[in-house]
Amino acid sequence: MLSFSSYFSVQYIFIFFPVVLVLYAVFPQKIRRIVLLLASFSFFWAVSGKLIIFMLLSIIGIHHAGLWISSLQKDCAHILETAQKGEKKQIKAYYQKKQRSAAAFCVAIHIGILLVLKYTPFFSVNINTLLEALNLPQVRIPAFALPIGISFYTMQAVSYIFDVYRQKISADRNMMRLALFMSFFPQLMEGPICRYNETAHRLWEAPKLQFHNFSLGMQRILFGVMKKVVIADRLNLFIKTVFTGYADYHGLTIAVAAVCYTIQLYMDFSGTMDLVIGTAQIFGIRLPENFRRPFFSKTISEFWQRWHITLGAWFKDYIFYPLSMSKPLKKLSSRARRRVGNHFGPLAAGSIALFCVWIANGLWHGAGWHYIFFGMYHFALILAGNIIEPAAARLTKFLHIRRTHFLWRCFQIVRTAILVCIGELFFRAHGLRAGLAMFKKIITDFSLDSQNIQSLFSLGMDKHDFLIAAIGVLIIFVISLLQENRIAVREQIARRGLIIRFSVCYALIMFIIIFGAYGTGYVPVDPIYATF
Repeated sequence: MLSFSSYFSVQYIFIFFPVVLVLYAVFPQKIRRIVLLLASFSFFWAVSGKLIIFMLLSIIGIHHAGLWISSLQKDCAHILETAQKGEKKQIKAYYQKKQRSAAAFCVAIHIGILLVLKYTPFFSVNINTLLEALNLPQVRIPAFALPIGISFYTMQAVSYIFDVYRQKISADRNMMRLALFMSFFPQLMEGPICRYNETAHRLWEAPKLQFHNFSLGMQRILFGVMKKVVIADRLNLFIKTVFTGYADYHGLTIAVAAVCYTIQLYMDFSGTMDLVIGTAQIFGIRLPENFRRPFFSKTISEFWQRWHITLGAWFKDYIFYPLSMSKPLKKLSSRARRRVGNHFGPLAAGSIALFCVWIANGLWHGAGWHYIFFGMYHFALILAGNIIEPAAARLTKFLHIRRTHFLWRCFQIVRTAILVCIGELFFRAHGLRAGLAMFKKIITDFSLDSQNIQSLFSLGMDKHDFLIAAIGVLIIFVISLLQENRIAVREQIARRGLIIRFSVCYALIMFIIIFGAYGTGYVPVDPIYATF
């Protein structure tokens, strides 16, 4: 039985994916969609085994809930056609309530399953800590195995139900098409979080393979593998050593580890997205982008518009906007606007919605107080940025600083990167106390002493490892800089002759083979976001 836990495993890259690709190529359209569906379920089974039952229950649940809501909408429309004018408002309210109840029931089931499976250990530890403080007997709460990608496919399921409820999409009567939308194997493990209207019908069309798509897709896959294998995995041992034994290291080492982890997380996650989106492109499927060069951001708010884009869009559409547009918050915003003006007034209601978004964001990433702190850290930074923006604009004007000046933008980019690295320190730390202790060491025990610098090269990485990682980061930076200046690098390469295209791919393959982190003594590193 084929078993793997990563898109970067040998079994996936050299067995599973090529077999699926060959089968997809040789069969006609009606069979190709079945090939994708069977491949997706096979992938899920290979990673999570019998836990596939949760995915199946989710598919069946949203299929029936969507049809239920849709039938209520049709019944309402049918009755309204013959209803008296004075009765229409009452009929609409009645059916709206029934639709809301149906949607809420389905969403509650999905969120409830996610909470039980993912957060039971967190709740049990905190409950027992409280019981111990009260001198009460502790309770035994079982831990549950997590199916792969549950956080991602749950959000897709919830978005489908909400979109049917809002009548943005029609409920799909074809359960197999819905199943393929939910389980498409390239995006199953780490996203991106897709909406039904973005991918479902294109997936079901199962378009023919085209050489242009194959060429661009393979380029992106190789680029993603380079990010993951050459940079992210190479940094892992150093990061793991420092974050595990942080008490033995000085502030400089911890600061370097925090920067390295931020780089690792970006290379790991964006590298996986490159592989995922490249794989989908080979099949003629366009998945939404999940990254847009986030380290060119000038503010934390902009950073989160460029990092994990589909997650941010989901929170915006299904938490922030519904809350901020709710009657209580609209009233609060209106009152605050009259009292404190048009800038600060809307912040009163917006900050409540923003708080809910970042609590959800922190908990989505994991069950731990350091994840909640991570969410509150970014909430505080974004809220503070919104509050001080008028004062900052006046100050820069007073100091005759042009906010579009290159040096000012560089300052903003560096400042934002430092704030992000601090946040990722708490994100990676083994608990909130460890994160606070590590941050304290950076502040109180930081020294650029030559002995401290030299000690960095004895913690799982030597000078050559750092040099290789730095070269990899430089390559990514140059390509990102070109893309930031609207130069489509992959498309430019694709337009060149066969020799140039082959040379680029060959160079990437050789770079991965020569400098990749693998081989004897190497422990494979599973994609980081697959655990969220």
